Amino acid sequence: MKALDELTFDNRFARLGDAFSTHVLPEPLDVPRLVVASNAAMALLDLDPAVAETPVFAELFGGHKLWAEAEPRAMVYSGHQFGGYTPQLGDGRGLLLGEVYNEAGEHWDLHLKGAGMTPYSRMGDGRAVLRSSIREFLASEALHALSIPSSRALCVIGSDTPVWREKQERGAMLLRMAPSHIRFGHFEYFYYTKKPEQQALLAEHVLNLHYPECREQPEPYLAMFREIVERNAELIAKWQAYGFCHGVMNTDNMSILGITFDFGPFSFLDDFDAHFICNHSDHEGRYSFSNQVPIGQWNLSALAQALTPFIRVDALKEALGLYLPLYQANYLDLMRRRLGLTTAEDDDQKLVERLLQLMQNSGVDYTLFFRRLGDESAALAVARLRDDFVDLAGFDAWAEVYKARVERDGNYSEEQRRERMHAVNPLYILRNYLAQNAIAAAESGDYTEVRRLHEVLSKPFEEQAGMEQYAQRPPDWGKHLEISCSS
Repeated sequence: MKALDELTFDNRFARLGDAFSTHVLPEPLDVPRLVVASNAAMALLDLDPAVAETPVFAELFGGHKLWAEAEPRAMVYSGHQFGGYTPQLGDGRGLLLGEVYNEAGEHWDLHLKGAGMTPYSRMGDGRAVLRSSIREFLASEALHALSIPSSRALCVIGSDTPVWREKQERGAMLLRMAPSHIRFGHFEYFYYTKKPEQQALLAEHVLNLHYPECREQPEPYLAMFREIVERNAELIAKWQAYGFCHGVMNTDNMSILGITFDFGPFSFLDDFDAHFICNHSDHEGRYSFSNQVPIGQWNLSALAQALTPFIRVDALKEALGLYLPLYQANYLDLMRRRLGLTTAEDDDQKLVERLLQLMQNSGVDYTLFFRRLGDESAALAVARLRDDFVDLAGFDAWAEVYKARVERDGNYSEEQRRERMHAVNPLYILRNYLAQNAIAAAESGDYTEVRRLHEVLSKPFEEQAGMEQYAQRPPDWGKHLEISCSS
């Protein structure tokens, strides 16, 4: 295990030059202090978890100190926001402190959010508040524990720094990690500003560092785009299967690596609602839960347009055509597993769709239904779950089809069925009301709840003694929390 001063930097993005980012130093927080840290994320940097409790840890990630080898840079990019193109965006409150590689040879960006104003802050103050920092920390690590590709979060540092949003709050900094922070919007920026040399340099950078296997293909850039399409199809299939709503799928919030990125007004579904809108600023429902699939394709089309200098248009269209079939195949595979099925039949899609329609009409808790479906045999499980539905006749008809499908799937013991289903159906998810409870305590100076919730969510599939309250349906007030982009 390493100490903080033993990290090894290799700042590859900074070496691209000033056309890609601007050197900016972080603005220190007043009285920085540790709110929460992720031991799992620290392990990615070979860091000893004990260093999180040292004063220098809060000073480094609260903007007071900096490694000599770090080169903090604010990245420039553009993007389509709610369908409209914004010519210049960029890291308005974040800094890429540098890139660190671990003993396994893996590179990790250290990206500090809430680090103060940059040339790309526009009308903002460059700060992040405690509540949004806690939400992104919890979501990053919770999604990873669910095997949903995501950026990671090392820590949240709180402070006494006042920050004004709808009211006065306290500033915080979040240390976010990913192998790259390059977005679709990076390519759009250099494409629309007509800077072909920089765009070519960016494309080479991404290809060489993040998709080196594509170098072996006859058309490396096309192979890279296909891989990006495949990763996003798989990612969004996992979002849909587990009921995750991103909320702001702008192209500047889409990672070139196909990971969940830039958490704003995200939410997991409580009651199943295909039309759920988690961002109360999204008045048209562009980023509703059901729209995430077509928006993923829309965003990939925007990236494809920016890649036309490198890839034939007909080839880009052909690659884009892979998205929906790949999504559907990944999604159906995940839903079969969630239903406890190990084989494939032609009518499985109808089985899933009919169940979701019944859940929609009855306000059934999405996560708990699948968890309880695996608690016992199919016959006993559907009998116990029946009372959650309004359309009893409809559910009974579905249950008969499901039980017959389970019979055809194979002769498994009840224990085998439970073990298999509980391995893919979480008991604990990051519900908005749980996050809000943790945030309220943290804002009063008590970080116990945010740390406990983080620990529970790090093992979402395992029943944890004494943690029953984290596996309950939310209270009515907890289902209607308004979450915005404000942070």
